[in-house]
Amino acid sequence: MAGDSPAVDSSERPAVVPRSVAIIMDGNGRWAKRRGLERVKGHEAGAESVRDITRACRAWGVKALTLYSFSTENWRRPAVEVAALMNLLKRYVTRERAEILDNGIRLRAIGQLDRLPRYVRLPLEELIAASAHNRDMDLVLALSYGSRAEIVDGVRAIARKVARRELDPEAIDEATVAAHLATAELPDPDLVIRTSGEMRLSNFLLWQVAYAEFYVTDVLWPDFRRDALRAAFEAYARRERRFGRTSEQLAGGAGS
Repeated sequence: MAGDSPAVDSSERPAVVPRSVAIIMDGNGRWAKRRGLERVKGHEAGAESVRDITRACRAWGVKALTLYSFSTENWRRPAVEVAALMNLLKRYVTRERAEILDNGIRLRAIGQLDRLPRYVRLPLEELIAASAHNRDMDLVLALSYGSRAEIVDGVRAIARKVARRELDPEAIDEATVAAHLATAELPDPDLVIRTSGEMRLSNFLLWQVAYAEFYVTDVLWPDFRRDALRAAFEAYARRERRFGRTSEQLAGGAGS
């Protein structure tokens, strides 16, 4: 989020704003390749989109913004690129500290954080602790994150409670599972946005997005700014969220 992203006027707020938004930030490498640049330049440009989108979401009233920043699979990328991403994350934590603390943003992180280099993990944990009292918006970074691993960890935690006879297996329900995931204290996403036109979840919040609305755009992440976010929100506003019910039931008419 380094750079100078203009402030967001609250009057720009869309008519309908999702409570919780999750974004698969895709296309940094392609953005750089199209310009004849190294991939790291695409990640650096994408960092400015993070700043702009975070500012817009907070100003418009989004309560939780989850950004898929680095997956468990991303560790397989070339070592040079991984190192650049880790340095970029450290830079983000350092440069955005004041903005996060001064604007009521509570920073969280989900994923296998123990795999992050110490020089990244320590300042990240410190900023998470320092912002814990903020309540305007949760900014959740999915780092070294994979949804299947998250679910496995949750199941193991439940199994341990069953083994200790702290939990009756017959009492396990959806709420039990959700309570043992990394996102237990967060609302499930209402809207999932994926940039760059790819049509897949890539192991992101598989449990949590069961009833989320999906919005895919061909815009690459470094070019995805508040105008593109507004378009996503406007598309979301036109959706009918039925949660298994019929349109008539929602309208209170026949079939309810």
